[in-house]
Formats: sequence, C-alpha cells, structure tokens
Amino acid sequence: MLTKRQNLLETIRGGNPDRFVKQYEFMNLVMEAPIGAMVGPGQTIKNGWGITFTWPEGQLGGFPVHDDEHKVLKDITNWRDQVTAPAIETSDEAWAAAVAHANAIDRNEEFVTAFVAPGIFEMTHHLMSMEDALMALYEEPEDMHDLIDYLVEYELAYAKEMTQRLHPDCIFHHDDWGSQISSFVSPEMFNEFFLPAYKKIYGFYKANGVELIVHHSDSYAANLVPAMIEMGIDIWQGVMTTNNTPELIKKYGGQISFMGDIDSGVIDFPGWTPEIIFEKTKEACERCGKLYFIPGASHGLNFGCFPGVYESNDEAIDKMSKLMF
Repeated sequence: MLTKRQNLLETIRGGNPDRFVKQYEFMNLVMEAPIGAMVGPGQTIKNGWGITFTWPEGQLGGFPVHDDEHKVLKDITNWRDQVTAPAIETSDEAWAAAVAHANAIDRNEEFVTAFVAPGIFEMTHHLMSMEDALMALYEEPEDMHDLIDYLVEYELAYAKEMTQRLHPDCIFHHDDWGSQISSFVSPEMFNEFFLPAYKKIYGFYKANGVELIVHHSDSYAANLVPAMIEMGIDIWQGVMTTNNTPELIKKYGGQISFMGDIDSGVIDFPGWTPEIIFEKTKEACERCGKLYFIPGASHGLNFGCFPGVYESNDEAIDKMSKLMF
C-alpha cells in the first residue's frame, strides 16, 4: 500500500495510485505560523493591516467591513499614504509552535504544508472593497500595479522567514478568483495584474524547497487554468462543478491536477446525510476518473462547516476506492 504522499504523487503524475486521495490527507497543515490575526465565529477583529473583519454568529465565514469608517484604502491614488504593511514576526518564540509541528511530521508519509492566506487579489479588495478594487483595475492601473507589487514584496519577505524556519515541501495558498459561474476579472486582465505577481511568489517557493503548490479558489476559474499552469500551481483545490472538471482533466491533465468537484453547498448544510454525500462523491469520482483528480468538498480547509460532513466525505471516498480500484 502506498503512503499518502506516494499515492498523491502517483495521482498527479499520471502513474499508478492504489486508491483515491482522500481530500486533504496528504497535507499536514502547519497552522501555528504567525501569519497575522484571523477572525473566528462570533468575532470582530482588526488585523495588522488595519482591516476590520467580522464573523456574525450563525454564518459560515467572516469578511472585511467596508463602510466609510472601516475601509483602509479610500483612494487608490493615495495608497502609499493609506496602506502600511505590518511587521513580519521574526522572533524564535513566535515561530516555536510552528517549528515544533513541522519537525514532528513524517515527510515520507505526508507533506509539511504551510498555510498562506489571504492571497494577492483578496488583499486588494480586503483593503478597499470588492467594488473599489475591480474599478481601480480599470481606472487606475498604474497604482494597482504598484500596490500589487507592494503586496508581493510583503509576501516574499514572509515567505523567506517561513521557508527558512519550517522548510515546507508544500504550500496551501488561498486566493479566491471567481464566483460560481465566472472569474472576477477576464483572463487578459488577470494575466496583466496577477500572473506576474504569482510567478514571483510561487517561483520563490519552488526555488526554496517547496515541491507542491496547492492553490485554493472555490469558484469558477476554468478560464484561468493556463495562467495557473504558467505560475507553477500543481493542484487547484476548490474546483466547483461549474468548471466542467472532466473536460479540464482531459485538456490539462499532466500539467495540473484538480481537487474538488463536490460543491460544498450541496453536501455541507444542516440537513446533510451520508447518502447525499456518497451520491455526490460517487458522481465526482466516476466522471473525473483516477488520475489528475482528488475528490473532496470545495471548502478551503480540512474540516466541514457542519459536524460530521468532512468525515462522512472521507468514508464515501473510501467506498469509491473499493469500487473503482
């Protein structure tokens, strides 16, 4: 029986896996790194960038507050006066828990995986609101290029500290690039503003010991797959069914792999049942096949929004492995 790591590599390299990869099983996520304050259920916080986040009770996630009082960046043309990056934590004490976790992972079995969020596109609209960020790409492209460069340099500085301390061989990087039915920007605009940014970021990780780049975008982004390949993404996690995952596998398998094809909204809700989860998992596995595909919910971490969903999805994948391998 292959290890989790071996089975993953056989799957994404077009080899001979002996079972389906079960969701996040190959990634041992190191979540203790000092990446900045993150909002939790029922909380309202302000992070080091000055962005206020709130997560109302009963909702599935948090989001920045963008009224006039809380918006950090009110005028893109004055971003240099309004946006200040927080200091990157460099003390041994701050990194101690993350280092201990990374050192305890069996790298023959799992990938030591660093978690990075939010991404560059998300940072632009976290600072100024989604509407303002999208408008600025059209109206003030030079300032947006400069702001994006500033955000990239900050992540590269964090990446240098993190890779030197944790020596990860996988990066799990968030940046949502679309809605359920379309990307937020056209491929042409994406290639102008965000492809160069991520070529720098993911190029740095690959040059510093990272074997695997897993990028989360639970959205439609089929039109951005060529850019994902160019920037060095190995696995796109969060692929929704609206992308026509089997067609993507047929067209791009061997250049990139796809993780998801089970929309969280149809299995991860208060009235979920094991039968619903198995039905959707079976559909995904049968239509996508054994190679260049990892079945799992489109949700962006290794847990469900409702108790028992993630574990039931694992069980459904085990059943499909017995049926198809």
